[in-house]
Amino acid sequence: MPDTGILPVQLASPPPAAAHPASARRVAPLLRRILLVNLVPLALLLAALLYLDQYQNGLLQAEVSTLREQARIYASALAQTAVRDDDAGKPRLAPDLVRPLLRSLTEPTPNAQARVYDPAGQLIADSRVREGTGGAVVTEPLPPAVDRGRILGAISRTYDRVLAWMPHEGERPVLDFGPAAAGPDWQPDVREELRLTSADQSREMPPYIRRTQDDRLLVTISEPVVRNRHTAGIVLLTREAREVDDSLVAVRLSILALFGLALALTVLLSWYLSLTIARPILRLARAAEQMREGQGRAGAVPAALLARHDEVGELAQSLAASARALWDRMDAIERFGADVAHEIKNPLTSIRSAIETLRRIDDPAKQRRLLGIIADDVARLDRLISDISDASRIDAELSRQATEPVDLAPILSTLVELDEATRTEGQPRIALAPPEGSVIVQAVEGRVVQVLRNLIANAQSFSPRDGRIGLAAREVNGMVEVSVEDDGPGIPEPKLEHIFDRFYSERPQGEDFGKHSGLGLSISRQIVEALRGRITAENRRDGRGQVRGARFVVRLPRAV
Repeated sequence: MPDTGILPVQLASPPPAAAHPASARRVAPLLRRILLVNLVPLALLLAALLYLDQYQNGLLQAEVSTLREQARIYASALAQTAVRDDDAGKPRLAPDLVRPLLRSLTEPTPNAQARVYDPAGQLIADSRVREGTGGAVVTEPLPPAVDRGRILGAISRTYDRVLAWMPHEGERPVLDFGPAAAGPDWQPDVREELRLTSADQSREMPPYIRRTQDDRLLVTISEPVVRNRHTAGIVLLTREAREVDDSLVAVRLSILALFGLALALTVLLSWYLSLTIARPILRLARAAEQMREGQGRAGAVPAALLARHDEVGELAQSLAASARALWDRMDAIERFGADVAHEIKNPLTSIRSAIETLRRIDDPAKQRRLLGIIADDVARLDRLISDISDASRIDAELSRQATEPVDLAPILSTLVELDEATRTEGQPRIALAPPEGSVIVQAVEGRVVQVLRNLIANAQSFSPRDGRIGLAAREVNGMVEVSVEDDGPGIPEPKLEHIFDRFYSERPQGEDFGKHSGLGLSISRQIVEALRGRITAENRRDGRGQVRGARFVVRLPRAV
């Protein structure tokens, strides 16, 4: 190779399509979609269960009602026992009477704390503050918080926070998570409470519910101490709602356990669906790739998928049927190409022989005869190529054209009228029998006309002089049957199976050779089968069994 100064570039061939790894990863997205579809309703169900907080509201409201009744009892006892009139005649709480009474009232409730304030907002007594030995003041703490573990504590806090900002219908207790709710020492604005209750003694102050940092659920109720319609002080009763927390924890654990079970079942069912749907589809995709690479003629679709009685099995059977139809079409194309080459080669050989002979002879008569042979062969080639082109276009055109209801009665009448208008002396006459029943078919009108004209022309070429061609149509078992009969010599019995083969020609005696390509009946069968019909040929016989002519029958689906 001469040196051109350009370096040769070697193009890398692409990898084979069957080795492409994309198909191996197709199952993962489908599995994820299956999991997502199955998990979304489950997640919505979980959210609905968690959001239905009526149970929690009921428990808290019951706790508030119980605590309010208890606070009212404390306030009434204090008003009757520990209130004295001052110098101005106003009722005042006596601290020396309030403290022992408050301790005795709260003694049965170890997880509660009561505080009493005077009208100025000063603390008078605390049930947790006691006098120890030697006059020392001892503050008894609330019982330690129940340790439910970090996980359950986090679940409770998260649950309460979510419910706090989610919309709700009606009134419900509101939990406080602010910094002021850090422990049991928190208290509301006592002076504001006293002012409001003094202005309206029948007014019921709202409860204060809070979740502390050590995971205590505390409820505080304020109740005024009223005597003779005068507010002598206020009682703040705080209690840890352990029973509420225990019930809520039990319910939440039950919900989470059910959710975990449902989640496990969902994952297992999704995996099962992926094994029964996603992986079979992947196997079908691989089989399609093998077919594309020419490796699936012997049956690339797994037999296990073909044996399934579900949608995947139908898909596998459709894929296998499509593969068989494709291979049959490829075989037919190969045979058609071989037949075309053979049929075209014959006239070309004749033309070449005539031209070579024409060069060697000088006799004008023989030259004219050879030129006539060449002209006949050229005309034969022209007819052959035209018919081959028509035959090769039929399948493609019919696949693009939509079928529609076609009434055969006017078509048959028109064909008879055209034949009568162009008929010459001695030609056979068409006899049309009145159609029996509905003869409307689901087909393509132009192609149906082409089939009928081919059959009528074939019958005319075999009919004797002044013969008769019978044309009839009727409905038979959901199909429309059209028959074309002639009075010719009939079809040789051994040839009945081959009469519709390509390039087969059984012509009447005396007809010039090469005037027909042998594709007319083959094209007719191709059209009829593409329209989901059937065409057959048979001999007409009389009572003694003698052949009286040929009959071609076309059956097409009746229009619904």
